[in-house]
Amino acid sequence: MRVLPAFSRGPVLAVAASVGLVLTAVSGRYGYFGDELYFVAAGHHLDWGYADQPPLLPLIALLMDTLAPGSVAVLRIPATLAIVTAVVLAALLAREFGGGRRAQLLAAGAVAVSPGFLATGHLLATSTVDPLVWVAVTYLLVRWLRTRADGLLLAAGIVTAVGLQAKFLIVAFWAVAVVAVFICGPRELLRRQALWAGGAVAALTTIPTLVWQARNGWPQLEMGRVVAGESGYAGGMLGFLPLGFFAAGLLVGSVLGVVGVVRLLRAPEHRFLGVTALGVALLFMLVGGRPYYVAGLLPLLWAAGAASVEQRRPAVWWRWVPTWPVYALTAAALLMGNVLPVQPVSAHADRPLQVGNFQLDEIGWPAVVADVRAAYRALPPDVARDAVVVTGDYWTYSAVQGFAPELRSFSFHRGAAWFGTPPEDSGAVVFVGDPSPVAAAFETVTAVGRLDNDERVNNLVQGTPIHLLEGRRVPWAQLWESAHHL
Repeated sequence: MRVLPAFSRGPVLAVAASVGLVLTAVSGRYGYFGDELYFVAAGHHLDWGYADQPPLLPLIALLMDTLAPGSVAVLRIPATLAIVTAVVLAALLAREFGGGRRAQLLAAGAVAVSPGFLATGHLLATSTVDPLVWVAVTYLLVRWLRTRADGLLLAAGIVTAVGLQAKFLIVAFWAVAVVAVFICGPRELLRRQALWAGGAVAALTTIPTLVWQARNGWPQLEMGRVVAGESGYAGGMLGFLPLGFFAAGLLVGSVLGVVGVVRLLRAPEHRFLGVTALGVALLFMLVGGRPYYVAGLLPLLWAAGAASVEQRRPAVWWRWVPTWPVYALTAAALLMGNVLPVQPVSAHADRPLQVGNFQLDEIGWPAVVADVRAAYRALPPDVARDAVVVTGDYWTYSAVQGFAPELRSFSFHRGAAWFGTPPEDSGAVVFVGDPSPVAAAFETVTAVGRLDNDERVNNLVQGTPIHLLEGRRVPWAQLWESAHHL
């Protein structure tokens, strides 16, 4: 068995701690992101599955919100821990490739200055938990290649089982990896009982979610088509690789990633991992996946690239890239840019809407919910008694649930549509959003206001109209069936 260099514990943990401190410092600077509000709302409707995801994130959100109700900083602690762990695992991966102190720091630093990891690591999201699962699985596989300890394969199956409770993307990794192993070797891996035992564990733990999906018409499949359609905002297939390179980190992450792929493809023992990385990227590109879907493979590539840089002197023309000044400049650019919420909220005022700038959608939720509450309270007492709030998007519904729980609120959008319908004996509707999907079912539709986050920030809900709908002529069950969408 090949002897590994010592783990550079102190420096690597210092990098991980620095990332944790930065993420903690900014975690409560703005407010909840729309999806975070949805996870909390979904957690209060805990189930084995949801239309748009498995149950892990709602469960985590429920636990954190129970520990500290209304605290966005506490809600994000698991996300911070996920990124800190990814930093350490990247260094351990570099060590498995024979990398010493420098290689381990290069790999850990690549995670630390990656826009993709920091931007999603700032939020509690499936895109934070899922990459960590991929990093852990690839670490266990690389370690197995060196030690042939089958317990690592079983552990990889258990980690996969956890990952499947957050997102199903890890299935794509294993599907491509099995084919790559069959083609490139080592085929011995496919004959290991521990590998298939781990796969059985992952499959069995997913049964409750699959049963929920089957009973509810497999909405997750439709959600996949919705995501593919929405990928146009990122440039579709043409934008996949450019945005992927940006998420990796221009210069540092991109260069190490390319070097890492070459290193993996050249090494017979690790070749299947290089083929898997390329195959997964191609698969997600073809099916309309989002660029961050491949984030979990980046630390593997960075680790392999870092070990290569340490073991073989790079060419003169790019030798300057994996150096501490470039890392420092990249980190400074992240702090000054829009990757983390470092700027004051006022810096975003009156700017055009920027789809993909997550920070904008962390701003102003209490204020917009106050507008909904004001529209409700403006109703005559006899009308307000039986009135309900219905929203056209799941973010606003989740915000109303969180900041105005006294209002009976519902939504027919995405997973929120499964959380219940308004009671049949309800009366008027304070509708937030475009009422056209349901307007024909009511006698009168009257505009009564608009959402305003009070910060003049053009996010996805700023200016959303509020209408009063009265005189419902169709049962809610029938109306919900025709209106709900993903």
